[in-house]
Amino acid sequence: MPKLLWREPIETTTIRSVQHGDARATSASKPTVRTLGSIAGRESGVLIVLLVVFGALTLASDDFLTANNLANLARQVSIYGILAIGQLLVILIGGIDLSVGSVVGLAGAVTAQLLVAGVPIIVALLLGALVGLVLGILTGVLVTRFSLPPFIATLGMLGIARGVVLVITDANTIQGLPGDFQQIANGVVFGIPNLLLIFLAITAIAVFVLKRTIFGRYVYAVGSNPEAARLAGVPVRAVTITVYGVAGLLSALGGVLLTSRLGAGVPTAGIGFELQAIAACVIGGASLAGARGSALGAAAGALLIGVLNNGGNLLAVNSFYLQIAIGLLILVAVAFDQINARIAAHH
Repeated sequence: MPKLLWREPIETTTIRSVQHGDARATSASKPTVRTLGSIAGRESGVLIVLLVVFGALTLASDDFLTANNLANLARQVSIYGILAIGQLLVILIGGIDLSVGSVVGLAGAVTAQLLVAGVPIIVALLLGALVGLVLGILTGVLVTRFSLPPFIATLGMLGIARGVVLVITDANTIQGLPGDFQQIANGVVFGIPNLLLIFLAITAIAVFVLKRTIFGRYVYAVGSNPEAARLAGVPVRAVTITVYGVAGLLSALGGVLLTSRLGAGVPTAGIGFELQAIAACVIGGASLAGARGSALGAAAGALLIGVLNNGGNLLAVNSFYLQIAIGLLILVAVAFDQINARIAAHH
């Protein structure tokens, strides 16, 4: 296997050289300081904005730093963050997943129905997660085997999953879920919300996989140039299907946890969540062109969106203004990414 895939998943110029038959592409080399610096710069930029907003809300509201509010904020951010990690993987390979919200609703409804029918909690959880995994793999097959654009494939899956959940629930909320199931999302361990612990664990796993494993290097290689990656020996189709499968699995996990938190299976749950996940990734420094972004950046982006929403509620700010603010953040983040890409190209 060319050493490129082991040592240099981020530097796109080396990967492109494989496509042109440059033998130097197989030589081991470390990512350039400029590349690493741009990634660190995007992440640190989000963290700086987050600290500023956090400090401003601390001064503006006496309720912001209370234990109850922070616990509520952690639970809100955790679900969005889990979805953002899944969306990030898809964005890194140059794709997009618009089916996140509908998979959230379907997985949550399936889990709720199974629980009401008397299925053991662990079995219901696994089957609910399996729904997302299967839909994700199916999406990956549509993209790789049938050459459907990711936008179209996931848009179609969005409609299918949302239609299925409305059919199986007859558009009615499923109630009467076991208390032990609700405790999964609403419980705490040593004062720390369970949802936050789950989110941190998933983020840590994503960081490790993307930075320390061959699969993570494959993901960046596919997002940089799929044809060059294929010529270099990367199993592009398998990587793409796996990424969509994992994204679907994380979406389903988010749906199961949301159902646990609400204590009911809501058929309309998850509407618009895909936009929140994409926003978190973009604000966190991911490039929609692929191959640029990190799990920490996506997590920070989700946290920033959650803090803005939470602070707006505490300060009684009109939610419409909050949507405008988040939209502006997305535009600024994308503009910064484009400017940074042009500067890098000239060097």
